[in-house]
Formats: sequence, structure tokens, C-alpha cells
Amino acid sequence: MSLSLKQRAGLELQRRLRHTEARLHPLRTLFWECTLRCNMSCRHCGSDCRVQPSVPDMPAGDFLRVVDSLSPHVDPHRLFIIVTGGEALLRDDLEQVGRELYRREFPWGVVTNGFLLDERRLDSLLASGMHSITVSLDGMEAEHNWMRGHPQSFARAERAIRLLARQGDALWDVVTCVNPRNYPLLPQLRGWLEEAGVPAWRLFSIFPMGRAAADPGLQLDDSSLRGLMDFIEGCRQDSGEGGMAVSYACEGFLGRYEGRVRNHLFHCRSGVDVASLRCNGAISGCTSVRGNMDQGNIYDGDDLWQVWNTRFGSMRDRSWARKGACAGCEVWRYCEGSGLHLYDDGGNLLTCHYRRING
Repeated sequence: MSLSLKQRAGLELQRRLRHTEARLHPLRTLFWECTLRCNMSCRHCGSDCRVQPSVPDMPAGDFLRVVDSLSPHVDPHRLFIIVTGGEALLRDDLEQVGRELYRREFPWGVVTNGFLLDERRLDSLLASGMHSITVSLDGMEAEHNWMRGHPQSFARAERAIRLLARQGDALWDVVTCVNPRNYPLLPQLRGWLEEAGVPAWRLFSIFPMGRAAADPGLQLDDSSLRGLMDFIEGCRQDSGEGGMAVSYACEGFLGRYEGRVRNHLFHCRSGVDVASLRCNGAISGCTSVRGNMDQGNIYDGDDLWQVWNTRFGSMRDRSWARKGACAGCEVWRYCEGSGLHLYDDGGNLLTCHYRRING
């Protein structure tokens, strides 16, 4: 394991903090999967969202009742609510929900493909108390439209990005799912984002879930994954003060790249300080973990706060994951089996970032 003494010291400290957080499990982030409807047909969709999904939208009243059940137990200023989908902006009552969250003093944000974010909608969301917004952009025009399955998706995302660059109220960033088609063009995309005034750029590698599981051609090979780490590290070194902040996603322990490509050391927070409420009422960790890890369902009478405090054992104690290639791994104490979203329905790890990058 090629880790510096500074990295080892940081990882040891992170390990202790991780175990303390798992014991205390303060709820800091709640994802609300408000719909599975979507106006795109993305090749890499982890939820396999559709224009007419089989699961209806969760009624706003049901979600707000869950929020109200949490209110006696949490400081609303320290619990961030992130609205996602599907495509969250397809809900015409999103601003109504946002105003109710704002009235209850919960900060909230939205993840969107940007297609419906025109000036009127942005003003409406900001007036409803929206605190942050993330826009997905998966490459330059040809690459993004190919990935999203819509000929106007890049133009609409560009419009959203340029609108956000002119407003000064909400925090915002852009996320990109890196694949073999857009990987060679990352320097060009970086320049475009900087010119557009994007403050922060997060890059993900696609993991095999949903539609992406059926298309192995979306996965970076090991050399490209290492190249992605080098690219991000280089961006961070030469961005300068006030430049666009570039980082890799939270997924996966990265070995020698820990502390060099993102502002935090690896820690899978699903079920530790992150929970989600799925469209069908299921209570889980982050929305990227599979349904077999759901911990309850509000439509079965489960109370989210009670579930948060009495379940989630498999997410907070990861000893079950020390099997197979992980059993004798030299970095287990720092990784503890990588991100939970990287496990299949049988509890088997699908990909190991550490071995791919450091192997």
C-alpha cells in the first residue's frame, strides 16, 4: 500500500471518527426521491426511470408528515433535505413543498438534469427557499445528448448553467458521470465550465446499477480510472484561489489518491448520517444503494425516526463485508468494503476502486 505517513495518520483519524459517527448516527442529510418520472432516457440511469414509471409520485402531504415526525428530534438547521428523482422539476408542487420546508426552517436543495430550469422556474424555486441546486452535465453537446438520449438535453442544461451563474442566492455545482466516450474530452469540458462560471465540478465514475448494469461499455477501464484521478488532482493543483473547485465523488476508497482528489477522506455515510425516503415509501440509506438494503417503509406503518435509531445495523457495522477479496485486504481498516452502492443484491462487491487504481 503506497500511502504516505501523512495519509496514514489522516486515515487512522478518519477511522476513529467513522466508528464514532456510526455509534452516534446523527441524521444530517435526508434524500427525498420525489418521483421516478423523467424527461430523459439516460444510458447510465441507476433507478431505470421512465416517462411513465410503475411507481406513482409520493404525495407531498405524505412527505411533509415524515418531516414533521422528525422535527421534535432534530435541529432543522442541521438536517439538509435533497430532493431528487427521476427528474424533480417535473413535479409542479415542488415549490409548495419547498415553501413548507422553508417555513419549518429546513434547508433544502434539488438535483436536476436542468431541462426545465428556465428563468421563471429558477425565480420560483429561489422564492420558495431553495438553498442549493446541482445540474448534471455529461460532456460536450454530442457526448451529453448521446448519454441522455435527448437531442436538446445539452442546450437546456447549458441554459440552466448560465442562468445559475448569474444568480447569487443559491449554492450550486455541476456533476459529470465519466465514461469512455467523454473521458478524452474532460480538459475541453473543464474549460467550458470555467468559462460559464461554474463554481464547483464533481466527477463520478459510473457504477453497474439500473440500466448501467446492462452496458459494460459505460465503465472506464483501470488505466482510464487512474487517468481520471490524475486529471482531477491536476485540476486541483492548478485551479488557484477562487477557481473552479474540482473533486471526485464520495464513492470508493482510493488508496494513494486519498486526500488528493477530494476534500475529505473516504467514508460511506449511507445509514450513518444519510437517509433516504424512496418514492414508494421505502426508508433506506442514500438513494444509490439497492432496494434489498431498505430498512422499512412508511406505508407499512414504519416511523422514519424509529427506524433510523433501531435499524441500519448492516450499514453501521460493516464487518459482514469482510469476505472474498476483502477478507485479507491490507486496507480493510480504512475502506471497510467500499461504498454500499457498489454491492449487488447478494451482498457481493461489484468493483473495487482501490485494486483498480493501485493494483
